[in-house]
Amino acid sequence: MDYQEYLDLIWNRYEDWHKKGRITNTSKVIPIGESLAAKQWVIPTQRVEHYIKNSRCVALTHCRCRTLGKKCDSPTETCFLFNDVGEKAISDGRARKVTLEEARQYLALADKAGLVPMTLFDPEQHILALCHCCPCCCHDLQFMINQKRDDLVAQADYAAVQDSAQCSNCGICVERCHFGARSMVDGSLALDPEKCYGCGLCVTTCPEDAISMQRREQMQSA
Repeated sequence: MDYQEYLDLIWNRYEDWHKKGRITNTSKVIPIGESLAAKQWVIPTQRVEHYIKNSRCVALTHCRCRTLGKKCDSPTETCFLFNDVGEKAISDGRARKVTLEEARQYLALADKAGLVPMTLFDPEQHILALCHCCPCCCHDLQFMINQKRDDLVAQADYAAVQDSAQCSNCGICVERCHFGARSMVDGSLALDPEKCYGCGLCVTTCPEDAISMQRREQMQSA
């Protein structure tokens, strides 16, 4: 199977589930753990490690999107499969079982590469996998970009907020934002909160610690 055949297969599956009302969205962005501080009263299910700690089996496998797409040099062994799906992948030789400490190493690798952590769902809204996605290869981000189907990907319950006084307008965070929420305008950083999906990649790369994550409901009520 080549890359386009793979995308078509996934797209047809999503369309079938959506038309039958079996899904509202196929995936949800969750923040990188290091971008969330304990004082923010983080929702447990918004932490990457929550899924790893609370799963019977955690398997690590290569990202099929990047393996087939080959459009970037980002690491491929960054996708976690859980419970029955993970056990099946291990038995088939497509994945290997990992400990929490091993998982943490690969989470750090994915963050360094600027990959977006996303949970993937089945029609019953059970979490099948935790993937780390790039916009050039990964199917859900490709569908957002090429098919304009941003309804398939749910935003995290957190969004990035900026301390303008602390920001040096270096633009590093702009390069890390895959959703177009950040841009440089006349030498100054511009932020569009509506486009922020809450992955936290900007937080973990800001040299001035000028970015933090905030609950969306708190932002709306402010």
